[in-house]
Amino acid sequence: MGVSVKPAARRNARHFAVQAIYSWQITKGNVADIEQHFLTDDKFEEEEHQAEAPALAAPHTDVAYFRDLLTGVVLNHQELDSKMRPYLSRPLQDLDQMELALLRLAMYEMTKRDDVPYKVVINEAIELAKAFGAEDSHKFVNGVLDKAAPSLRKK
Repeated sequence: MGVSVKPAARRNARHFAVQAIYSWQITKGNVADIEQHFLTDDKFEEEEHQAEAPALAAPHTDVAYFRDLLTGVVLNHQELDSKMRPYLSRPLQDLDQMELALLRLAMYEMTKRDDVPYKVVINEAIELAKAFGAEDSHKFVNGVLDKAAPSLRKK
């Protein structure tokens, strides 16, 4: 029998993963160090998110999924960038770093995690963009992923 996946635990894993990916993009630091920082420091987030912040620990967060997302995006970022490039309305280097982190996370899930329905990937990315992105980031992220989904996920 397979292990039941709790949607809230996966949501929390994405919540932390997008921040860790953002941190990696900005610092180009060692991914193991960034992962360790997140696993040991629950006060990393911006103050405005503190009140509603989940804990990066089981059972609240799927820690294994967090690790998979972070390392998967870092190891595959060039491939993910090339897969998203045709759907972008501006050059990759002009993207906001948080938008880039969000899109890389979603592209990873869409291309490497067939167990996650593409509609879930898009909806989760939109919610993360609303939480962490600029004012209209969620619209941009939604547009890119809506265009990319049909060619990345065969029904």
